[in-house]
Order: sequence, then structure tokens, then C-alpha cells
Amino acid sequence: MDDILKIGDYHFSSRFMLGSGKTARYSRDLVECAIRYAGVELISVAARWLEMYEPFLSEVPDNVKLLPNTLGAENAEQAVEIAHMARDKGLGDLIKIEIIGDKKFLIPNNEETVKATRILSEEGFTVMTYMYPDIVKAKQIEEAGAKALMPLASPSGTSRGLATRDFIKILIDEIDLPIIVDAGIGRPSQACEAMELGADGIMMNTALATAVSKPLLARSFKEAVEAGRIAYLSQSGEV
Repeated sequence: MDDILKIGDYHFSSRFMLGSGKTARYSRDLVECAIRYAGVELISVAARWLEMYEPFLSEVPDNVKLLPNTLGAENAEQAVEIAHMARDKGLGDLIKIEIIGDKKFLIPNNEETVKATRILSEEGFTVMTYMYPDIVKAKQIEEAGAKALMPLASPSGTSRGLATRDFIKILIDEIDLPIIVDAGIGRPSQACEAMELGADGIMMNTALATAVSKPLLARSFKEAVEAGRIAYLSQSGEV
């Protein structure tokens, strides 16, 4: 089945992605499991703290794309600065904007995200945006030039699943951009549900990073994402 995820000029066969989330630092076994057992082709890294990824960055295969994010930014100006730093370090023009408005729950600041999206898009970046699923702001982010939206399912690291289910479904139905569900997905069944809704991909980290058996959980997430996608494409009924 020729079912490719397209984000700007980038194409991905896998719709399961590894995020940085609340994990203090990556480990080789986490990344190896994500690539080997989950088929991950996109791994998000915090551009502001690249040194903590250095032990394994050189081992990431060529078919896996690194997605620098602006974690640590509190406003659009800081996000733009971090994006420039990532590009200067050779990480390319693909960027995930993360501007956190609430540090306790890691809730994104949608207003500042709109501003950063417009600036970076005009500068030629391929922008993916971590956001709270608000249709009004989503339309503004789309108009500002984003290539993908990344709404949170529930607060980062909580593994509570699709707490914002109805609002994500509105984005899926109304926004003509890939919708990558990000943050709060803790079980394969939750990933499957999001894909069955019509989400274009899943980004997850905490559940895999803390799993007793990372290979087994990585494989189960891969299969859950694929099953949800196939169910959505089958149009077998109301979701």
C-alpha cells in the first residue's frame, strides 16, 4: 500500500515518531528500539541541548531524520533563535516549534506559536507546530505557513490518552495539513484510536522510555499505529 506521510518536501513511510518529552536524556537502547522495532523514521531532539544527544547521534542511520525542536523557548523570539541555531549546526530546515506557556503542565502557547510559525516559514523553514487543539489558532497557524500541526492529546508525560479527542477530531476534519498527535499517548490502544480518528501520525516518548520491555512496547506501538491507519482508510464506519 502506497501510503506516504508528506510534510512539506519530506516523505515518511512510518507514521510513528519518537519525541523528546519529559525524558531527561536519550539512551542508545531507547533509540535502537524505536528504530529497529517501531520503524521510526523521525526523531525529535531539543536543539537547545544537543550535547546530551551526542553519544548516539552519529549512530542514527541515514534513513532516520532528526527533527530539532525549540523546547525551552518561552516566546516566539526565543523559538526563532533556537531554530536558527539548529540550522547553523547542520540540522536542516525542518523544525518543530515548542513554545511552552505553562511549565507545570507543559501546555503550549498558541499565540506565540502563530508568530514563530510565520517568521520561520517566511525564512524557508519547514515548520511543524506543537499546539493545544484550538481550531481558531490552528487556522491561524495554517495560514502562517505551517506544514503540520501537532496537537497534544493530554498533558505531556501523563499517558492519559485522548483527553482532547473531540478537539483533535475537529482539526482533522477542518485543517488541510497533516495532524500528528503529540503528548499524552501512553498505550498502543490510545495510538490506534487516534489513528482511527484520522490522525496522520503519532509522536510518543515517555511510555517507551519507561517501558520494562522497550522492544515489545515499540513493536506494539508500531502495529497499533498501522492498524489504526488501515481502519481509518477502510472507512468501515463512524469513528
